[in-house]
Amino acid sequence: MPAERPPKRRSGTGARAREGGGSARHHSGKGNAAQAMRSAAEQLYELLGRRPESVSAVKPTEDGWVADVEVLELERIPETTSVMASYRVTLDKEGDLVGYERVRRYTRGQIDRRG
Repeated sequence: MPAERPPKRRSGTGARAREGGGSARHHSGKGNAAQAMRSAAEQLYELLGRRPESVSAVKPTEDGWVADVEVLELERIPETTSVMASYRVTLDKEGDLVGYERVRRYTRGQIDRRG
């Protein structure tokens, strides 16, 4: 099975973004949560080569955004035994990834017992 190529990343640092025109990413100085979610997932995919399944959390910070992105790490049969991972992704104010770390591994069928 041939490896999928990651999609080309659209950077929010072009001329329109620097001028503050037309980019949702620069709305109110830090962009919006939806754009941060898309940006975190796309850029993590570029680094890992694994397609993110979902973004489970996103929050603004003083320096940009932090998002938790869920990724399929090991596909198994039955699907409920596949190994998933949660990555914490840090974005700067422009929406560029500045760091990430894997914070959790679990099976897809696992239910979170935290209250």
